[in-house]
This record gives sequence, structure tokens and C-alpha cells, in this order.
Amino acid sequence: MSTPDYLAGYPETLQQQATSLLLNGRLGHYLEQKYPESHPVQNDKALYNYVCTLKNRYMKKAAPLSQARFDNKLNIVRQALGLHTYQAHLQGNKLKTRNSITVAALFREGPPEFLRMIVVHELAHFREKEHNKAFYQLCCHMEPDYHQLELDTRLWLLWRDHTRPA
Repeated sequence: MSTPDYLAGYPETLQQQATSLLLNGRLGHYLEQKYPESHPVQNDKALYNYVCTLKNRYMKKAAPLSQARFDNKLNIVRQALGLHTYQAHLQGNKLKTRNSITVAALFREGPPEFLRMIVVHELAHFREKEHNKAFYQLCCHMEPDYHQLELDTRLWLLWRDHTRPA
């Protein structure tokens, strides 16, 4: 089995461990034990409310959220799990920004921790457009286990792709 794309930036030893767990059929069990629950966020309105709650808790002064939605084609088309888009426009003499968050629809069936990690990641883009040190510090401020959840999300995606019928 070749190196999984989801883990490409991780150390070789970690990639080997993940591949071994996957091939031995233990990766799914590991993930199900660690993340046994599902979440109730199943439609765009619930996602919007969920994102607004997190935004209002951690980023009160950031520009408002215009839209949050699930997208069935996001993972296929963009090779992304979530997407933050913003559009700046003038309103009188003020510059206004419209922020939108799109989450891959496959996260409807994932654990709540994975949805939170994706939303936190996209919310951090409200302040930091690039993936730099300040960006990841903001992610960790909103979700202290951000890096572990990111790794486990990648493992879940790897397991999900491996177990789906072709």
C-alpha cells in the first residue's frame, strides 16, 4: 500500500503505524472507541447556528457570518474538507465583508469533534488567511486538542476511503 495522501505531511513512522492499523483492520475499531458519538448537526440551518455559536464565543469582534452550509461536492472538487470564502464590498464609505463557511457533507456522519475541528479551522481564517503560526495558535485557542483532532480526522478519512465499496 502506498503512502496515504491524507497523512503526507506527517512523519514516516506515523504513516507506517496508520497503514499497519488500516491493513490489520484495527483503525476503525480505534476510531470508534475514541469517537463513539455522532452529532445532531445535519442540515445547513443547524450548521449555521453551530458556527455562529462558536464564532460568538471566541471571535465576537470578527466580521459576521453570512452563510454556513454543507456541500456534497466539496471534497471531490476542491480536495478540501471545509472552505472559508469572503467577499469585500463597499457600502457607502465603509468596507464590509461577507464571510461564508462551507463544510464537506461527509462530516454529517462523522463525530462531533471532527466537525468542530473543521469549523474552528474555517473560523480561524476570518482573522488569518494563511496557515501560519498565528493561525494555528488561534485554532488551538478555540480547540485545545486541534492538532490531535486534525490527525484523527485524517485517519478517519483514510479508514472511510479504505472501507467504502469501490
